[in-house]
Amino acid sequence: MIGIMSLWLPIVLSAIIVFVASSIIHMVLKYHNSDYPQLSGEDGIADAIRSAGVQPGTYFFPWAPSPKEMGTPEMIEKYNKGPVGLMTIMPSGPPAIGKQLAQWFAFSLVIGVMVAYLTGRTVAGGAEYLTVFRMASTIAFLCYGFGTISESIWWGRKWGSSAKYLIDAPAYGLLTGGSFAGFWPS
Repeated sequence: MIGIMSLWLPIVLSAIIVFVASSIIHMVLKYHNSDYPQLSGEDGIADAIRSAGVQPGTYFFPWAPSPKEMGTPEMIEKYNKGPVGLMTIMPSGPPAIGKQLAQWFAFSLVIGVMVAYLTGRTVAGGAEYLTVFRMASTIAFLCYGFGTISESIWWGRKWGSSAKYLIDAPAYGLLTGGSFAGFWPS
């Protein structure tokens, strides 16, 4: 069994490498740009949201207070009339990209800790590179890739967008696996 503290270097290294890889994916390759198309009538909709005083948060509409209410004729009519949606309102002002990047890096560190914990419990010290690589890559792939599927199931994210994140996940998994295998204690 390998302790998490002895794996601090691959934890940090994998977070840095994944951060750089995701930056390349989003800023150079840009295939995620089509995940969020422009809303038609954006200015009028933004004016309506602003005038309604909607605060930052995530909203489902039409809204029903309980599952029982969802089945009433009035709610069924609202659903059929449409639109039906999930809307996230963020605080006004320019995007807080620095904060979001810091959160993404912290998330990558947490995944590194999870990879260290699980790999450290299942792979012995001195194990072959490929053994460590296989376990660490698989764990990281699962962590980076499968959260987006629930967003498509429950929150209406386009399946194509989730598929793109599942394309990113093996890259992040392989980079993480290489970081752990390369610095695995003997």
